[in-house]
Amino acid sequence: MSMREQIEEYLSYLRLERGLSQATCSSYRQDLTLFEAFLKSRRIGALSRVRPVHVREFLHELRSSRSPSTVARKLAAVKGLFRFLEAQRLVSRSPTAFIETPRLWQRLPQTLRLEEVERMLASVPVEGLGVRDRAILELLYGTGLRVSELVSLDVHQCNFEAGFIRCIGKGNKERIVPLGRHASDAVTRYLEMERPRLMGRRPVLPGGASERIGKTGRGLGGSRVGSGEGRAGDSQALFINRRAGRLTRQRVWQLLRRYARLGLITQPIGPHTLRHSFATHLLERGADLRTVQELLGHANISTTQRYTHVDRARLKAVHEKFHPRP
Repeated sequence: MSMREQIEEYLSYLRLERGLSQATCSSYRQDLTLFEAFLKSRRIGALSRVRPVHVREFLHELRSSRSPSTVARKLAAVKGLFRFLEAQRLVSRSPTAFIETPRLWQRLPQTLRLEEVERMLASVPVEGLGVRDRAILELLYGTGLRVSELVSLDVHQCNFEAGFIRCIGKGNKERIVPLGRHASDAVTRYLEMERPRLMGRRPVLPGGASERIGKTGRGLGGSRVGSGEGRAGDSQALFINRRAGRLTRQRVWQLLRRYARLGLITQPIGPHTLRHSFATHLLERGADLRTVQELLGHANISTTQRYTHVDRARLKAVHEKFHPRP
């Protein structure tokens, strides 16, 4: 097989047998395509000819323009590829066997204070699309969902009588997340008031002509209508846009930025900021680490433990502020 065919076979293995998400496989594809281009620039035409020195040269080239975390991720992709090829007996020995993954500084998760969260929620309009946007913010902060999990939610995955939602996380792992009263009320109001209106709305095309948008999201002449939005007419999606298509991650990011500015929040904010805040506020109020791990859908508790460092930072700040001899 050619180098490209071996990479594609590995990506198929990750998707079909390991169950990795489309987003993760897409990232691995980009990393391995870059590695393939590097090898071809060195006139190496087969993965069986790759030696440890070539991998080190690749990493050295990356370090000049990429962050340590990006270099570590690309090395993980290369290591995984050669482990797969070694298991398939397509290479006799992995050239990455003795190349260690660099240890990275662990960054503290960026969080908001409770009053900042409430200020941001108060900045959302109470009518129109504000009803949808309030439901999005309440759900992100009230459940700790990843933004990819939020936008992939379908209506039938919400059980308001039982008070939970069923979401599909990383690696296609399913988990049940309880719905708090505020999040449940906001989503219910959106489903009753705003979503039916959005489902009935159809875009107006240039020249004043209206046309129903099909599953491809294409209007007259085959041109795509509305860049940056999900496909139109997605009747199962929980959160939809003006064209009745599934809301995208990029659009949720834009909404958060807008309401952060309206709420006078100066720090950069993204969907994960509310997820971090959800976990941190639970731990600050006495939740145990295992429960928070389950709620967040972390496979390893060490990932959840970083939120305890945030709590320690808060304790240190309180100590310095109030102790007579800090």
